[in-house]
Parts: sequence; structure tokens; C-alpha cells
Amino acid sequence: MTDPASSSTRVVAITGASGLIGSALSEAVRERGDEVVHLVRRDTRPSEQLPAGVREQTWDPGAALDPEVLAGVHGVVHLAGAGIGDKRWTDERKKVLVSSRLDGTSTIADALAALADREGGASGAPRLVSGSAVGYYGDRGEEVLTESSGPGEGFLSQLCQDWEGATGPAEQAGVPVAHIRTGIVLAPGGGALGRLLPLVRLGLGGPLAGGDAWWPWITLDDHVRALLFLLDHPEITGPVNLVGPAPATQLQVTRALAAELHRPAIVPAPGFALRIVLGEMSSEILSSTRALPEVLTGAGFTFDHADLQAAAAWVVQQDQAA
Repeated sequence: MTDPASSSTRVVAITGASGLIGSALSEAVRERGDEVVHLVRRDTRPSEQLPAGVREQTWDPGAALDPEVLAGVHGVVHLAGAGIGDKRWTDERKKVLVSSRLDGTSTIADALAALADREGGASGAPRLVSGSAVGYYGDRGEEVLTESSGPGEGFLSQLCQDWEGATGPAEQAGVPVAHIRTGIVLAPGGGALGRLLPLVRLGLGGPLAGGDAWWPWITLDDHVRALLFLLDHPEITGPVNLVGPAPATQLQVTRALAAELHRPAIVPAPGFALRIVLGEMSSEILSSTRALPEVLTGAGFTFDHADLQAAAAWVVQQDQAA
């Protein structure tokens, strides 16, 4: 993991701390000697029921948050939001996807802006690392995409644009804000790969609608390391692609995993079948996003899993150790 910027203990607030990325980040923050505050929507648990270095604070993403909750916090990592791929995209589900992101982001941004105002400037407010996704770019085929690339089209792209825009109050108050445009997180226990890996084990990890769509992958380990890096470098603001430096096609990703598992990867899933099962969401799964982490690499961040073979080996090793 990335070394902390100083030896003093700091506090990091996390929303979405029970999710795949949030739980791994919470553990990594504590492993390096810092403390975490989990912002939770349920009643808080007593300290004796929590791991060492963890405390909980109740919040309501749709209501005002007392700035005092974030006083003394070094950084806020905002990851909360309903799962993009958890359910079919009905009109009602789309409303949930939008509200769960925009409401919570606005609430955090307003609290940080108020804290900066109370403390007499942004130097008194925590750094904000706020969730977004490479879906911002839409389906762009072979085009190489960096943080300076413009937005795409479609529901997910517009959602990401609005999601990033919801941090406006914090940015206007001078709070350093980074928008993490997360790619496909490779981890055995959740996310997109949590559904794909069982198929690969069965030899069913073949091409999806041809398999030539670019998948902007990153291992969970490198994703968390990148989050720590951003917490330690508040001078990095604006969009940050949280993807590996070597994007690959969907077929290349599944073949790399299949090779590590000693399984074939030849049985295809045609696009029309995915559209029948998934509806509009299939267009996002089949979209091609050839994104590069230009901001991270330019700032000196190095990846533990910089190529697909190393990433696949890590995923399978983690899976077998679980």
C-alpha cells in the first residue's frame, strides 16, 4: 500500500464503507495506522462491536449533514450509491441510481462547503475524493480516452456528469475535489468480475457480442492504493481515471482469467441475448471505453498490477485464498 504522507495519525471518512471498494479501503487506511469514520444510514453500533480504529456516524444522504461530523477529518472518500448492475434499468430503477448518487454527493459537498466557511477557508476542510465512473465517456470504440476527453452519450454518461457536478458547492468553497472515474474493478468477491469469474471457471467466459469492446480494468488492490494516493495528494483535483495503464478487450480479460484457471474461454454470449436479459443496461456492458490513467501516472503513481497477466494472476490467487 501507499505510504502515508506523514507519521501522524489521521482520520478518513468513508461513505459506502460496506461495499467492495469501501470495505477494502477502510481496511487499508487502518493498516497504515490511520482511523476511519464510516458514514452509515442505519443506527450506529457500539465501539466494542467495531474493529479497532473504526467509528460510525449516522447520516441521511437526502438530508443536511452537520459539518461538525467532518471536523478534524483529513479526507472524505464518497463511494455511496445504488449498484449500477444490480437490477434491470426500469424507469424506477434509474431514478434510484440518480437520487442515490446526486443526493448523497450534494449532502457531502454542502457540509464541506459549510465547514470551509466556518473554518475561514478551504484549508480547514477535508479533501474530497468523490465517486464517478468511466461511463462518463460512453461508448467510444477504439478512441483513446484520457481525463481531458469530453463526455459521451447515454444514461450512464449523463449520470456521471451530473454526479461530478453535484460536488460544486465544495469546489466553489475551495475544497480540493477529485472525481474518481472508476473502471471495471477486478476482484474475486464482487463487482462485475464477481459475476464473470464463476462463468470462467465453468469454461463459459467467452466473448460478449464479439468480445472486442475495450474494458478499462483495474485490480481492487491498485484501486485502493490509488485512493490512498489521492488522499495523500490533495493537489490532484478534477477527474482521475482509476483504470490500469494497459486497457484490454473483454475477450482478452476473460482469456487471461481463464488461462490462470486453466479453463477454456470459447463459448460466446451474443449481444441480442444480453439485450433480452439486461435491457438498456446491456448497452453499457457492451460499450467500449479505452481509457488511460494519465493523471495518476503523471503524478507518479505506480501500479502493482500494470499488465493483464499480473492482474489475472492476482485475482485468481485472491480467489483461491478466500
